Amino acid sequence: MPLPKKLMKGVIVVELLGVCGAYALFHKMNNSRDFRNTMNTKFPSILEVYYQSNEWAGIHGIRERDVEVWSTKHD
Repeated sequence: MPLPKKLMKGVIVVELLGVCGAYALFHKMNNSRDFRNTMNTKFPSILEVYYQSNEWAGIHGIRERDVEVWSTKHD
């Protein structure tokens, strides 16, 4: 197989792995407030992207509910 075809297949595989990984991360954040809290602590910029993507999709209030729950846990 020629080198350009091998490279293109490699690029496609890497992109598919990236998309699958991003979906898995989104799915886990979407289903677990505790995981979102961990992301808030370790990777707040990724959590911000999660909140913004939901707001752009018309799903509002997740951020506010998270902050409310997290603030009552720490008291």
